[in-house]
Order: sequence, then C-alpha cells, then structure tokens
Amino acid sequence: MPKPTKCISVTEAKELCNNWMSSRGASLTSSRGSQDTSDFTFSLSEMEEFLAYVREESTKQGVSDPGIRIYFAAYNNSKSDKATVILAPTKGVDQNSDINYDVDPMNRSTQGWPPNIY
Repeated sequence: MPKPTKCISVTEAKELCNNWMSSRGASLTSSRGSQDTSDFTFSLSEMEEFLAYVREESTKQGVSDPGIRIYFAAYNNSKSDKATVILAPTKGVDQNSDINYDVDPMNRSTQGWPPNIY
C-alpha cells in the first residue's frame, strides 16, 4: 500500500507539536495554573468502527463524501477538567462543510497523563 499523500514527516510532526506546546500549551498552563493533557489515543478498531458508522449513516442520508472534523473540547465535571477532542461527522470534506448533526460524534479517547511528548 502506498503512503497516503497527506502524511508528513516525523520531523515536521515534532516541529508542529513543539510549536503548539510552546505557544498554546504554555498559555493554557499559565491560565489554568496547571498542565493540561495534549494527546489522545483511539484504537485502530475504534476508529475503523466509527468511520464505518459515519459512512453507513451518511450514505443513508445521501451524503456521498462525508468528512470528519476534529474539535478541541474540555470536560467540566467531577471526574475531569482536562482537554479532550470530539470527532464530528460532516456532510462534505471542504473547510465549510456542514456538520452532520444526524450522526453522533466520537469522544472517550484515552488521554495521555502526564502528556506524552511527540
């Protein structure tokens, strides 16, 4: 199988993650008074199951090329006040595609704590 065209090098990924940690991550730590999580893990089987669900539900609605938009989010409950991500199905793949509110989003990842540095 050929490498997907949107893959980036490990070097570039490290640079992007370092940029985030030194700018936004530092601001979050400063404003919260403590470090927040910055990495989230979903298993391949969880991702495959979610993608199949999005594809099937989207097809039922006549959406031929659904996408997934990733949102930063945060818990605010007795168990956690840490960051998380939401994977939200969209009705297309461009930057202005509508969110498909008729297909449930995905959450409940494993959060790295303390944060895992890429």
